This record gives sequence, structure tokens and C-alpha cells, in this order.
Amino acid sequence: MIVVRDPRPAIDPSALMGRVIEACRDIIVEQETYLCDLDCAIGDGDHGTNMRRGLETLAAEQHRLAGMPLSEAMSAAGTTLVMSIGGAAGPLYGTLLLEIGRGLAADPSVRFADVFQQAVAAVARRGKSAPGEKTLLDVLYPFSDALINHMRLPILAEKIQGFADMTIDMKAMRGRASFLGARSVGHMDPGAASCALLCAAVCRQLAEADVA
Repeated sequence: MIVVRDPRPAIDPSALMGRVIEACRDIIVEQETYLCDLDCAIGDGDHGTNMRRGLETLAAEQHRLAGMPLSEAMSAAGTTLVMSIGGAAGPLYGTLLLEIGRGLAADPSVRFADVFQQAVAAVARRGKSAPGEKTLLDVLYPFSDALINHMRLPILAEKIQGFADMTIDMKAMRGRASFLGARSVGHMDPGAASCALLCAAVCRQLAEADVA
């Protein structure tokens, strides 16, 4: 009998988690001013600073997280973001990761795309929001749909910015931007922008590691 072995090296989950966290931190640090500028137009102007603080705190804990099972690591990362990002974004990003952690812990064999879909629904409940209201959900929902439909990660990484771009023509219905009413139209939502940056960074790292 001829045994064909997979020539690809085995993926080190700890190393991969570290690369993902570092990639997320690096893109937020690089785009901090851009995110603050977006937020200056329709918010408090501090979204980039808040996101940088949260991702730098998360990066400082990457070695501790890498030693945990994935479900525990996701939950711990969610708690870190809730505590460190501040503003409305902290609870929303934290909820996403906490719910992913709970879903993976409840059923380790579950498909990640299904867990992610449930986590996005939890974010919507936490923010009392829905797609089309000019929030990060306008990125998370189509991103989740793409995962459910098995879109290849490199392709998805290139499409994600388009999800954030669609918020430019929306009127804000939640948060500080909602007070602007029609004047919020014409500006990209900063939460959607940061979400697109993070999702794209994760997709690229997973694609490089050849994770299906």
C-alpha cells in the first residue's frame, strides 16, 4: 500500500494565534489616525486611539492566550477587549469573542462559521442594532455569510473593505452618529472600518497558514 503524506508542515496553533494577534495589532496601530479621522466626522474622534489601546493590550497577553485551548483563549481575549478598548466598541468586540469562546466550548466539533454566525447575532442583541444602521454589523453580517458559504479566505480578505464602504451611504441609527441624522450620510462608519481591517488581517493570516 502506498501512503501519500501531506507535504505541508503541521500548523502550530500557538504560533498561529500569536501571528493573528500581532497582525491585528499592527494594522490598527498603522491605521489609528485614519480611524480617528473617520470618527471625528461623526463621533468623538477617539475610535482609533481606543482600538490601538485594546489591541496593544491584547498583544501583550498573546503568550498567555496561546497556552490556552482555543475556546478559553477567545473568551479571555474578549474580556481583555471589553476592559481595554473603552467606549461602545469594547463591549461589542468583546461580546463577539466571548460568544465564540462559549460556542466552541459547548461543542468542540461545531463548524467555526456556525459559531461565528451565532456570535454576530449576540453582538446585534448587545448593541440593539441590525444591518443597515451604519455599525460594525454591516461588516460582520456579510463576513459571516461569506464564511457560511465557504468563500476562500484570500478572496474574502479582498472583499471586506467593500462591506465597510457600503456604510458611507447609510444614515446612522445608533450611537453618537445617530444624532447627526441625514448629515451622517457620506461618512464611513469608524466601527465598520476597524472591523473590516481586523477581519481582513485575520483572513490573510489564516490563508497564509493554509487554514481552510
